Amino acid sequence: MSKGVGFATTVLNNNKSTREWIQNRIKPEEIEKYLDNGQDFIDEPAIEQALAANRGCDARRVRDILAKSLAIETLTPDETACLIHVTDPELLAEMRQTASAVKTKVYDNRFVTFAPLYLGNLCVNNCAYCGFRSSNHAETRRILSQEEVRREAEVLAGQIGHKRLIVVYGEHPKSGVEYMAETLRTIYDVKVKTRCGWGQIHRCNINGAPLQVDEYRIVKEAGLGTYQVFQETYHKGTYARLHPSNTIKGDYRWRLYCMHRAMEAGIDDVGIGPLVGLYDWKFEVMAILHHAIDLEKKFGIGPHTISFPRLEPAHNTPFLNDLPYRVSDEDFKRLVTVIRLAVPYTGMILTARETAEMRREVLPLGCTQFDASSRIGIGGYDDRPDDRQQDDRQQFILGDTRSLDEVIRELAEAGYITSFCTAGYRCGRTGDKIMCLLRSGKEGQFCKLNAVLTFREWLDDFATPETLAAGEKVIAKEIEEVRRRQPGVFESFMSYYEKTRAGERDLYF
Repeated sequence: MSKGVGFATTVLNNNKSTREWIQNRIKPEEIEKYLDNGQDFIDEPAIEQALAANRGCDARRVRDILAKSLAIETLTPDETACLIHVTDPELLAEMRQTASAVKTKVYDNRFVTFAPLYLGNLCVNNCAYCGFRSSNHAETRRILSQEEVRREAEVLAGQIGHKRLIVVYGEHPKSGVEYMAETLRTIYDVKVKTRCGWGQIHRCNINGAPLQVDEYRIVKEAGLGTYQVFQETYHKGTYARLHPSNTIKGDYRWRLYCMHRAMEAGIDDVGIGPLVGLYDWKFEVMAILHHAIDLEKKFGIGPHTISFPRLEPAHNTPFLNDLPYRVSDEDFKRLVTVIRLAVPYTGMILTARETAEMRREVLPLGCTQFDASSRIGIGGYDDRPDDRQQDDRQQFILGDTRSLDEVIRELAEAGYITSFCTAGYRCGRTGDKIMCLLRSGKEGQFCKLNAVLTFREWLDDFATPETLAAGEKVIAKEIEEVRRRQPGVFESFMSYYEKTRAGERDLYF
């Protein structure tokens, strides 16, 4: 395989064109318009006050808050702080049961799957915790050519069976907005013959650097799904300590308001989240809520997804050896539960950073999306088909490298259906339209129909015999639910289902 475009770490930021690119990235006027009286929406004293004032809530208040969440209403900071402090085992169990019920009410009995696709590890930033930081001399630097991107997508769509990707870019002029747009078009152009039909990627989300408003419009035109940016930590002192001020990422507010700029540009599906473990998880959960509330206030809709990746080891990154805010497994489960309850309409992404065992425990607490068969080394799908990890070519170490087939079989045996549906996005059920459907519980009706059709596709095209057998049982149960709960569409649904079984692809409601 080609080595792509190589860069010595010592010159990542030193050539003139790169320095000029860095200097022109941040546009203060694209931040200032969203400030309230010159202040951003992360009011640290208010967050700390809410956390301090809501300790020891009684059971009645907790249950009232849970009822509000089950009505798919965004919680207030005080209500969220109350749930954060719950320690009573009985109330914690009720919180987890309610979180699961909220997820089922909004998203039905399904999980959505995706794969991360890292296209390069060139980066002008120097974040202390990141394997891609510019000062990491042990990292092998490269960026994929369009042909290499195509081969990665062919493996993902034609051998594994993914329909949706999160495409990951470093912050560097070589992977700027023109490269982003071109790679999206390359990925969407891939079509691979499978066992019974065709494999294609139907939705590319992006995990990338904050863009300028005009640049967001370019990636939207190229077919962007959701634009995802993690704030890393919302705590300003910690953020400043970990992100050098002479880097683009050192500007806290440029990153904080990147989703406001995306929505201004017409991107109505955005994804937010912290990197859990850089600061106190209780503060970060409160800040996520403040972020969601400010988006709702200014644009009428909150985040399409919230992610909560935990810090994991990274090659030649000693910062990760001693973390004062490392999050225990029990606190991680509490964090996930509270996020689901606080922002009940949002999608929640559980990544393969977590071990298989932890994902089994956390997924039922309100998560809606997960990745599988993940390879995060640059070029890892085409040139590393097994589950070996590539320390010097990836940002961090994964905890769960199981195949998509294995994960789907485990979920099917537990009674869950895996959905590969992207129909809602192509039918315009995005932004405020999907938020109304989610809050009313109506989106799940579309999702059940399309989940069955796309699961049928995947089983016929990719499943091993063991997974096929487990999946057939789930499909039979789901079809019966459609017959019982949606009799008005059952006949047309079964017509689509039989066409899918006969080899037609990409039929949806």
